[in-house]
Amino acid sequence: MPPLLGDATFHCQQAVEKAMKGFLAWHDRVFRKTHDLGELGGQCVQIDASLEPELRAAAPLTEYAWRYRYPGEPFAPLETEVRDALTLARAAIAALLDRLPADVRA
Repeated sequence: MPPLLGDATFHCQQAVEKAMKGFLAWHDRVFRKTHDLGELGGQCVQIDASLEPELRAAAPLTEYAWRYRYPGEPFAPLETEVRDALTLARAAIAALLDRLPADVRA
């Protein structure tokens, strides 16, 4: 069975989205219902401008909220695309976690 590469990219996007929303919630910031990492990242950067490089780099992951999610789609990501998405997701999540108190990171 081939790896579920489309699912992997979706989960990279979702992990970053949830990390951003968690960061915003920790700071008592209201955010609208969206999967747009650029929008959410912009709100996070308003709280801590040093997040900008990692969150800007992760913003293109937004398309994975929908791109490979539906059965019958004729395209699937390449393994290299998934590895790149995972690298971006890990960096963004680590940056967000680093700016929260240690006792809430566990």
